Amino acid sequence: MSLRKKLRNLTHNLKDKASVIAAALSIKRHVSSVHIHVLRATTHSLSTPPSESQIAAVLSTGHGSHLRPRACINALMDRLHRTRNATVALKCLFTLHNVMAKGPLTLKDNLSYYPSYGGHNFLNLSTFRDDSDLQALELSAWVRWYAGVLEHLVTVSRVLSYYLTTKMETRERECLVLGVSSGDLLCKIQGLVAFVEQVSRVPDSLHLQRIDLVYEMVRLVSEDYGSVQREIFVRVEEIRKRVGDLDVGELRELVGYLERLEESKERLVLLFVNRKRNDGFWDLICRTKNEGGGDERGDRGEVADGGEGEEERVDSVHKPVP
Repeated sequence: MSLRKKLRNLTHNLKDKASVIAAALSIKRHVSSVHIHVLRATTHSLSTPPSESQIAAVLSTGHGSHLRPRACINALMDRLHRTRNATVALKCLFTLHNVMAKGPLTLKDNLSYYPSYGGHNFLNLSTFRDDSDLQALELSAWVRWYAGVLEHLVTVSRVLSYYLTTKMETRERECLVLGVSSGDLLCKIQGLVAFVEQVSRVPDSLHLQRIDLVYEMVRLVSEDYGSVQREIFVRVEEIRKRVGDLDVGELRELVGYLERLEESKERLVLLFVNRKRNDGFWDLICRTKNEGGGDERGDRGEVADGGEGEEERVDSVHKPVP
């Protein structure tokens, strides 16, 4: 490690400690502990991601006073938007992702409505850039990608009208699409496909998954991707039964979404290289696309590969060997 980098790390370490001390001395006692939890989970150290105990401390702010959840989300957002350091930004995003994945409803709701209904680019990191060194520059691309994934995750929950992490039996999920209009099914498929497309835009520097923080980020994203696959599956399965009743415009819309989904597949395989086979999902996408295209333009007798040979696993991610 160069002397310059050692000095920078020392400076960052001192800055982290000073920030915690300043928060502890704050006269706003009802939020000072919240700020301390956030600061400890979002240090400048790239060597380790936020620990389970640090994440648990942040999530605990969702209980008790109604002021604490809002203070927590505001503190995370303030730190995220003020920092120019890629590591701090990634840790803020990772902590926010944990809020979405397993936080109490009070925290999830405060995040969903920040600053006003969330939505496209509400994290405002599309131009983030840390050019302090080459690795920071590469990590900046991951910041932009990860922020986009979380923005789409918020949008997906809004489109579905429930949080993606809501525990639900397969039968319950299937019942949600019965009696729903084809237009509504297409709207939800569009939102879900947009999430998959954003995940597939992962930076080319996949070797950075050797870094524990990046690896843990991708692991959480892989869990969301698996949930989104299930949501897409039940809706495509239902709309496939209605292909004969769709008008030309709806057929074109459906085929377009499914084509976009298939175009994302190659990058998804690269990102989630060690996932179990999920040919059933891609077979359904391929068959439905062909049937929709056949109804729209006449039977073309096309045969697709159905995604054979892809290896995917919903619950784990391959970590490259250093």
